[in-house]
Amino acid sequence: MKIPKYQQIKDDLLKKIEVGEFKHGDRFYSEAELVKLYNVSSITVIRAVQELVNDGYLLRFQGKGTYVSRSRKRKLVEFSDIEIYAGEPETVEVLSLKIQHNEEKRKELKLRKKEDYYEIVRLRKVNEDPFLLHLSYIPSQFIKNDVPSLDYYDSIYNRFKSDFNIYMYDEESKETNEICFPTDDWVAKLLQMNTNEPTIRQEKKTILQDGTVAEVVVSYKKWNYYKIELSSFKDQY
Repeated sequence: MKIPKYQQIKDDLLKKIEVGEFKHGDRFYSEAELVKLYNVSSITVIRAVQELVNDGYLLRFQGKGTYVSRSRKRKLVEFSDIEIYAGEPETVEVLSLKIQHNEEKRKELKLRKKEDYYEIVRLRKVNEDPFLLHLSYIPSQFIKNDVPSLDYYDSIYNRFKSDFNIYMYDEESKETNEICFPTDDWVAKLLQMNTNEPTIRQEKKTILQDGTVAEVVVSYKKWNYYKIELSSFKDQY
């Protein structure tokens, strides 16, 4: 099968980026330079460049040109959530455990019509200072009904491990972090902070090997407890 010309150009340009001919942030070829370099039409080079833009390798700025993206494409990134309170006494309070019926959340959990899910609200504290609010959404198949108290779920991952032999840290997950400012009233109240202080909203979804969504958790962390470290490595694939 013959490879389209724009795809050949795209692949060749990508190799130039990957071998370091262009560094992150460098200005890239102009349209005229590419037309001359590959002896093709403007339409062909525009399509090749646009696909690299869509894939996140290039950035185009009106009137300024095209630049190599600074994003970590084709790199393995190790993410570390640094506990700046390490060594300090930490406690967890389970505020509620109840069935919910939000349809958007049901879709996110990939539940069938008759399947329920629970919302578990927990508050983490260091030296009695509330710093992290968790809202965990878990399919009912992973929730036991005959629990002695709410404290039974002070550690969700321990429950998965003890009750279902599932090691959540080893399962596939995806997490996003974003700054919330101002902070919602109800979140600020539980975290004992002002609404004019920012929080970090963290959303994580954990998926088991059979495709089952085991948990979606939305967390709010006080800004002064948030610190991360990112280490990048070149992808070997």
